[in-house]
Amino acid sequence: MSIKTHAQETLKTNNIESVLYLSNDKFQPLIVGLGGSEGGNAWTSDYWKETRNRFIEKGYAFLAIGYFKANGTPELLEKIAIEDVHNAIKEATNNKQVNGKKIAIVGGSRGADLALLVGSYYEDIDCIVGLVASNVVFPGNTNHFTTSTWTFEGKELPFVPVNEEAVPFLMKRDLRGAFETMLKDTIAVQQALIKVEKIKAPILLISATKDEVAPTTLMSNKIIARLKEYKFEYHNEHIAIEGGHAEPLKHFDLIFDFLEKHFPVK
Repeated sequence: MSIKTHAQETLKTNNIESVLYLSNDKFQPLIVGLGGSEGGNAWTSDYWKETRNRFIEKGYAFLAIGYFKANGTPELLEKIAIEDVHNAIKEATNNKQVNGKKIAIVGGSRGADLALLVGSYYEDIDCIVGLVASNVVFPGNTNHFTTSTWTFEGKELPFVPVNEEAVPFLMKRDLRGAFETMLKDTIAVQQALIKVEKIKAPILLISATKDEVAPTTLMSNKIIARLKEYKFEYHNEHIAIEGGHAEPLKHFDLIFDFLEKHFPVK
C-alpha cells in the first residue's frame, strides 16, 4: 500500500538535522526517531523507510533527527546539547498538522539514552521507547574518552569514565568487556545515573540478552528497579530479546503494540 507523504526539513534549530514526515491528516501525534552511535540521520534512510511509513500509516507524524555526523551537526558524538534536540522537536510541533501535545520518542542505543534524558529534563514528552538503552551516561566517542556524551545548559553531564582496567578491553575492541569493567566504578555510576524517575510518561525498554556492545539487559533491569524504587506512577516495562545488539530492531511490532496501548493516535 502506498501512502502520500511529504518531507520538510526544519532548519531553524542549531546543531540538529531534522526531517518531518506527514500524512494528510490533522493533529497527528509526533513520533521522534533517534539513531545511535552510527551517526547521521538514520531514520531518513531507505533502510528505515518501510518502518517509518508504518508509523505514518497508523496516523503518526514522524520526525527523524540527526544529532551528530549529519548536516549542520557536530562531527563527533560528544557534548551533544539535550536542549538542541528538544528545540528541534518543538520546532516540528509548530507545523499545524502536528499535535504538539502528544510527543513520543523512539531511540536506539545512544539514541535510547538520549530519549530517556530528554524525557527526564522536559515534561512535554508523553511516551518513551528505548532500545538497548543505558542506565547511565557514558563518555563521548573521542580518542581519549575524556568528555561527556551529553550536555545541558552548557554543562557536561557526569559520566562513567574509562578506567585503567577497561583499557585492555578497548584495545582488543571488546566493547562489552570495557563497559562492564567501567560499571564496576560504583561511585562514578551513582553520579552518572540517568534520572529516569523524573520522566512523566510511559516507558518501554527493549534489550538484547547477548548484546556484544554493552550489558543492556542488566542496565534496563536497573532502570526498571530505579523506577520501582521511586514509585514511578506511569506504565513501564522491559522486554529482553534473545540475541545481539541489533536484534531488538527486528521487533517493531512490540513497539507498535505498546504505542497503541499507551500512546494511541486518538
